Amino acid sequence: MEKSDIQISKGLYEYMLSVSLREQDVLRRLREVTAKDPSAIMQIPPEQGQFMALLVKMLGAKKTLEIGTYTGYSTLSVALAMPDNSTTITCDINSEWTNIGKKYWKESGVENKIDLRIGPALDTLDGLISDGQENTFDFSFIDADKINYDGYYERSLKLLRSGGLIAIDNVFLFGSVVDPELLDEDLKTRISDSDILVMRLLNEKIKHDERVDLSMLPIADGLTLVRKK
Repeated sequence: MEKSDIQISKGLYEYMLSVSLREQDVLRRLREVTAKDPSAIMQIPPEQGQFMALLVKMLGAKKTLEIGTYTGYSTLSVALAMPDNSTTITCDINSEWTNIGKKYWKESGVENKIDLRIGPALDTLDGLISDGQENTFDFSFIDADKINYDGYYERSLKLLRSGGLIAIDNVFLFGSVVDPELLDEDLKTRISDSDILVMRLLNEKIKHDERVDLSMLPIADGLTLVRKK
């Protein structure tokens, strides 16, 4: 048996969480509230939030960027891992979703670290670039509409400092980058052929992008880590 043959069964997944997950109560409660939302499939799993928090601590990040807030679980995971004198700018277009997270941001004492920008993320990113904030961010998390992923990637690269890290979510698109027929009927209504094409092209682009170092990891729905040289 090769290591590549090992599959994460439900039992193995539960074992992994039982011996490694350290989810704070406030994060757990936000995750459980979000699970009741019809769009809860967009929420990252707790082990991914913990992994991102570890990355942020290893980077010593004080200025981070998030493209796609949803209900703010990933936002909270990152903010909790950052020092008091830090800022995470998080972008979304849906204030109904982000309002869910605000209660938990405040309760955990990190709301002062979080700068929520409601509006098209490309506009927000272009505004940061125009304001002279290129090469100043330590970390960027991309988890929003797939059709604009390449634009989010390029702008994140501009905003990131040398040695900074981008984490790109959903690079597997539930297996559709290999076979669109792997999508169930619900996912077929959420993921278009254009989304699949964009993700395939971006995955290939990053593989050959000499500006960065990379590693694609089989965490949740696939997570690519990109380090700016």
